[in-house]
Amino acid sequence: MDPYVIANVTKGVSALIGGCFFFYVGVLHFTDTKWFEPIVPPIFGYAKFWVLISGVAEIMVGVALVIAGFEVIFDYGTYYRERAGVSSAVILVLLYPANLYMWIYDVELGGGESLSPIGHIVRLLLQIGGIAISLWISGLSIESLKERFRIGN
Repeated sequence: MDPYVIANVTKGVSALIGGCFFFYVGVLHFTDTKWFEPIVPPIFGYAKFWVLISGVAEIMVGVALVIAGFEVIFDYGTYYRERAGVSSAVILVLLYPANLYMWIYDVELGGGESLSPIGHIVRLLLQIGGIAISLWISGLSIESLKERFRIGN
């Protein structure tokens, strides 16, 4: 089989899986807000508000990644792939302070669960991996991202 096709299918399936995950977690932000509220750093205030806003963002990124997955699999351009991949990476970066807060202050989630130190390290590595996969899905190079956002000029 053609390596290009294999790479596209792999990238597309990765986008579909990531999109379904984001969508599912985003919906959980609405169905179980109390579970997420404890990890919102107090400096932000109004924990429920931030849980709901992040839920909306995660649902939107999830839908975009699913659309991007089909776009990649069927080799139908790059419009959604680029935007969904970068948006996914950005949301993973923006939401990490909640995970960091949870780690530093050993915050229990709404159900009383908490991660071990190793669990927090695994979560960080998964978050970094998610950012890398998101940028890979986008198909954009670091140079093109710098140019688009006028970084370093």
